[in-house]
Amino acid sequence: MKDAFGPQSLLILGGTSEIGLATARRLIARRTRTVWLAGRPSPSLAAAADSLRALGADVRTVPFDALDTESHEERLGKIFTEGAVDMVLLAFGILGDQAHDESDPVAAVRVAQTNYTGAVSAGLVCAGALQAQGHGSLVVLSSVAGERARRADFIYGSSKAGLDAFAQGLGDALYGTGVRVMVVRPGSARSRAAAGRAGTRLTTTPEAVATAIELGLRRRSETVWVPGALRMVTAAVRHLPRPLFRRLPV
Repeated sequence: MKDAFGPQSLLILGGTSEIGLATARRLIARRTRTVWLAGRPSPSLAAAADSLRALGADVRTVPFDALDTESHEERLGKIFTEGAVDMVLLAFGILGDQAHDESDPVAAVRVAQTNYTGAVSAGLVCAGALQAQGHGSLVVLSSVAGERARRADFIYGSSKAGLDAFAQGLGDALYGTGVRVMVVRPGSARSRAAAGRAGTRLTTTPEAVATAIELGLRRRSETVWVPGALRMVTAAVRHLPRPLFRRLPV
């Protein structure tokens, strides 16, 4: 017998996200029957939709560009007019190339606008729609990189720090409305986006993050760390004096 837990309908912002698709697969195996994949039209988006249809879900694709914030209200709002959405997973974002982006402000701004500005816009549109329907969950993929700026990826990390703070505040603003926000802070995931990066004991996978998301929803968590050990590690790192922090191989 299938587990009755889980959203019946799911909207993924960032329709080709490996973590997003791993989460969809896990939820489809439970209860999810309708999935919207929002992303830029591409063969990858079409293939992602086909892969979920093969699991028995009704999958629809929606044109969505994080940088085109003026289109968010119309395109995302339309989804909610077609039926209730039980869960929104904000899963888009780009790593950028720190070494290159430090000398290319335009590229650096693209990272910031995608990961933060685009997420603020889409997050507010979806939060408003969830509140209007009276229920739902907004799950926001943050990152452990946002906990403290590191020399190796401070452009990306600063954008995730902004997103994390925004999502926490949004969760407080929605408290008691029937809509809840869950912030997910994974370590570096072994995925296409992180290809070429060295793994560590705190490296995770899209499937592990998907499992943690489902467990967090069950527990009605507000914050989820993946892996869980990151909570203690980052608590210690956050309070290190800067001269010592600079010496760490991070």
